[in-house]
Amino acid sequence: MTASSPDLFFSDIEQRTRMYTARSSVPDFEASVREYTDLSIVARDECAALLDLRYGMGAAERLDIFLPVASRRPAPVFIFLHGGYWRSQTKEDAPVMAPVFTRAGAAVVTVEYTLMPAATMPELIREIRSAIAWVYHHAEQYGLDRDRIYVGGSSAGAHLAAMTAQAGWQDGYRLPGDAVKGIVALSGLYDLRPFCDIDSNAWLRLQPQTAEDVSPCFHPPAAGMPIILSVGGLETDGFKNQTAAYQAVCEAAGAQVEHVAAAHANHFNLLCELAKADSPLTQATLRMMGLNRANG
Repeated sequence: MTASSPDLFFSDIEQRTRMYTARSSVPDFEASVREYTDLSIVARDECAALLDLRYGMGAAERLDIFLPVASRRPAPVFIFLHGGYWRSQTKEDAPVMAPVFTRAGAAVVTVEYTLMPAATMPELIREIRSAIAWVYHHAEQYGLDRDRIYVGGSSAGAHLAAMTAQAGWQDGYRLPGDAVKGIVALSGLYDLRPFCDIDSNAWLRLQPQTAEDVSPCFHPPAAGMPIILSVGGLETDGFKNQTAAYQAVCEAAGAQVEHVAAAHANHFNLLCELAKADSPLTQATLRMMGLNRANG
C-alpha cells in the first residue's frame, strides 16, 4: 500500500473493528433498517412478481423477478444482492427499487444466497454467479433481455456484485465474458484482508491469501465496464476508504467509473435512494441501463 492509498487497516485492531462496524455509524439502527424494510413491503405489494424461482439445488438458492409495468419486451434486468455482512437479511428485504425501476421498463431480480457460517465466501460467490447464469439462460422465458443484465448490491451485496465484474469465471457457467454489462455497488467491502484478525472473521473464516482470492480489489472489472459507486457521507472511514480503494482499482483497469455522492446518507438508508425516482443514484443507474428516466 502506498502512502497515498486509502487506509483500510487503521492504527490498531480496536479502531479497525469500529471502522467496519456499520451499526456504530447510526444513532438508531432499528429505525434505519425499518426504512428499507417498509419500502420492500410496499414493493412486494405493488409490483407483479414471480417469487421463489430456484436457480440451484440449495435451499437458499432462490430468486424473485419483479416484472416491468410496460409490455415492451425484452426488458433490461437489474439483479440486486442484499447486504447483512454475509450472515443476515434475505431477498425479501431488498426490492426497494422495484416500483421505480419497473415503471421505467426494467425487471428487478432479487437473489437469496446461503448465509454464513453455513457457507464459505467462495460458495457465496459461486451461488451469485449461478444466479446470474440462470437469469441469462432463462431470460427469454421471462421476457428478459439477456444482453442487458446489470448487477447491484449494498454492503456485503456490493462485494458480491463486484465479484461478478471479474473476468474469467463466465466460461464455467456457459456465459459470454460480458454477460454482466455494469455494476452498481453501494457501501461495499472490496478488500477483505483487514477482516482476517477482527471479530467478524469468526464467520468469514479468512486467511490473508484466501482474502485476496475473494476480494474485488484484486479482481478488477474489464476495461470499459460501467461501474457506479456510492457510499454514504455519514458512514465510517472504513466503508469510505474501501470505496475509494475499489474506485482506484476500477479506474486503473480502464472501467467507466461514476461515483455518486450521498452526503446525507448512512450505511443503511443509502439503499433507499434507489426507491426515489429523482435521486442521483436512481438516475445514474437507469442511464447506465439505457433507460433515460423513471416514470412516476
